[in-house]
Amino acid sequence: MGSGGDVEDMLKDEKNPPPLDEDDIALLKTYGLGPYSASIKKAEKEIKEMAKKVNDLCGIKESDTGLAAPSQWDLVSDKQMMQEEQPLQVARCTKIISPNTEDAKYMINVKQIAKFVVGLGDKVSPTDIEEGMRVGVDRNKYQIQIPLPPKIDPSVTMMTVEEKPDVTYNDVGGCKEQIEKMREVVELPMLHPEKFVKLGIDPPKGVLCYGPPGTGKTLLARAVANRTDACFIRVIGSELVQKYVGEGARMVRELFQMARSKKACIVFFDEIDAIGGARFDDGVGGDNEVQRTMLEIVNQLDGFDARGNIKVLMATNRPDTLDPALLRPGRLDRKVEFGLPDLESRAQIFKIHTRTMNCERDVRFELLARLCPNSTGADIRSVCTEAGMFAIRARRKTVTEKDFLDAVNKVIKGYQKFSATPKYMVYN
Repeated sequence: MGSGGDVEDMLKDEKNPPPLDEDDIALLKTYGLGPYSASIKKAEKEIKEMAKKVNDLCGIKESDTGLAAPSQWDLVSDKQMMQEEQPLQVARCTKIISPNTEDAKYMINVKQIAKFVVGLGDKVSPTDIEEGMRVGVDRNKYQIQIPLPPKIDPSVTMMTVEEKPDVTYNDVGGCKEQIEKMREVVELPMLHPEKFVKLGIDPPKGVLCYGPPGTGKTLLARAVANRTDACFIRVIGSELVQKYVGEGARMVRELFQMARSKKACIVFFDEIDAIGGARFDDGVGGDNEVQRTMLEIVNQLDGFDARGNIKVLMATNRPDTLDPALLRPGRLDRKVEFGLPDLESRAQIFKIHTRTMNCERDVRFELLARLCPNSTGADIRSVCTEAGMFAIRARRKTVTEKDFLDAVNKVIKGYQKFSATPKYMVYN
């Protein structure tokens, strides 16, 4: 009987065995492990981490760029595909025959080859193609494959000013009337076109800024570019002087073409006397190309096609050399002279340039302005910079009035022979 009881106890134990203690667990874990298994596991883990690191350092995976590894390249089939899909030729679609019908045909003109009447490729819808558009055509049947954007020289596209300059009207000292005149021409027609419509006049299209060097002509143009939301294109006169015949004129055409495609646009020609000089024959024919470029500008300014919302600003310091055809009203309606700043303006320019400087409190800018007769805004800026240099030389943190007086002596008196103002007065 006792033995039967023992059996029952045994069965009970089998159903709920005693829990394993930690030694048993450790023993079980070593089951089947060889002598080096722990170090092997550690090495495998380290290899995985290294591989991840390497991948991170490599950066882009093929799945990101869509490029397969070089080992998987199939150059033969790629070559075959390239031969099947040949590069397209550029042509110009000159006319659409029986448009908006099933059997519409397109006249294309491939430069230096011939003219063809062709159909459309499979990938183009008839609405994509217009007359006078550049298109890509294939090499054998000359079917139109893709529409292309209009051709504008990259050097012309580069002339647009993308980010706005950080010059505001407050940074232009003294030229009160000039700023008013410029704003009338540039901002009024853009902000209040209805005023001109009511009166029945066309707003003035062009402005010529002229005056001695350093009086703020280009500065004001930068302030205008900052204020208006219009696209601002800046051209330096000498950029339009090109080596080959007709290149400069083509650049001007493309420039105005690009300007017309914007809804409002300001074109600023700086140093226009580089190409706008009066026409004369020097017997050598060197100036002909420059004159052609200028005539193209004249033609664009009031040629056959309406200018739309394009305002043209020009700046020069030799207005006497410009060609009269360029200056006539209708092309440049406004001539704004930038004179030398008067006393009050000079004090104002001093204040503008010393805004960011560490000056002492009691600097008398009016006195300094009196000490700089006939000086331009650029001279005054130079005075401020020199005063800062004197302070740096004396290892001071602030600029004193004495520094300014020394700088006036150095710049205004010492650099007198470099000043361009008297020369400007003689020529004009």
